[in-house]
Amino acid sequence: MANLQTKYLGVELKNPIIVGANNMVTDIASLKRMEEAGAAAIVFKSLFEEQIQLENLEMHNQMNEYSERNAEMINLFPDVEHAGPEEYLMNLANAKSSVSIPVFASLNAIYTPSWIDYAKRIEATGVDGLELNFYAFPKDFETCGKDIIAEQLEVVKEIIKSVGIPVSVKLSPFYTNILSVVKRMDDAGVKGFVLFNNLFQPDIDIETEANFYPYNLSSPSDNKLPLRYAGLLYDEIDADVCSNTGIYTGHDVVKMVMAGANVVQVVSTLYKNKIEYISTILSDLSEWMDAKGYENLDGFRGKLSKKNVNDPYAYKRSQYVDILMNSKSIFDKYPMV
Repeated sequence: MANLQTKYLGVELKNPIIVGANNMVTDIASLKRMEEAGAAAIVFKSLFEEQIQLENLEMHNQMNEYSERNAEMINLFPDVEHAGPEEYLMNLANAKSSVSIPVFASLNAIYTPSWIDYAKRIEATGVDGLELNFYAFPKDFETCGKDIIAEQLEVVKEIIKSVGIPVSVKLSPFYTNILSVVKRMDDAGVKGFVLFNNLFQPDIDIETEANFYPYNLSSPSDNKLPLRYAGLLYDEIDADVCSNTGIYTGHDVVKMVMAGANVVQVVSTLYKNKIEYISTILSDLSEWMDAKGYENLDGFRGKLSKKNVNDPYAYKRSQYVDILMNSKSIFDKYPMV
């Protein structure tokens, strides 16, 4: 039987399937189901700066509500249990102690002091690593892209200096040259890259004429972008590559590893196919490896990466041009009449 063991962020994993950050992981029963189904590790739901600031404000208001009461009060302070981000840290610690597989935390802050402070506090919960969930929405017309990248690089460097656990970065694909960003963060000491964020996007209900925010689950076709970059990054950086978005089946995992990924993260497939589907993904992966005669993941990892593929243009722009020029095949599949 195939050996599915691998390593990510220096942590030994029994297989390459990591459950990405999502709402399911906040439920201890669901965490245990993930472990029983075969997940190798779990990324706990992100702590967001807005959450930190909002809960701190709510706590401040509740505490100050009692600041002007008289001296005969029985209790000066409100009955607030686990208020503010302390609740998140408590839940994270509980998640870590509830399963035997590695648990990674996820953090998305705005201000550098918040990044540093909460990275340290997250480390104190005993987690196995920290995923920095990077994405930046344009706030004005003046900020340049290079300024955003410079700020993110500074945050990365400060966090790596401040904590002892391995640090990974989850990136969006919306950089002019993401390879350059990855290389600079790799040089700064990042141990892994999660490619890519599946960002929540707003929508408009034309009947109510109002904004709404649907859950944007990925589809299998979305995995082409992380596959491309796994192939481009293989053996070009020191950090590990974790493919994310649109990974539904064991065969999707095969493709990512063959391109060069060390591990994958899955979320949408668990919402659509239930948590227990992890075991099916692993079974399909093992069966494919056995049928092909691969004893372990290293036997085919990076086999079709840019570095190892026979076609030097497979990951180049000319591939796109070739598809456009060779239009006959798409008309054969989708006739116009």
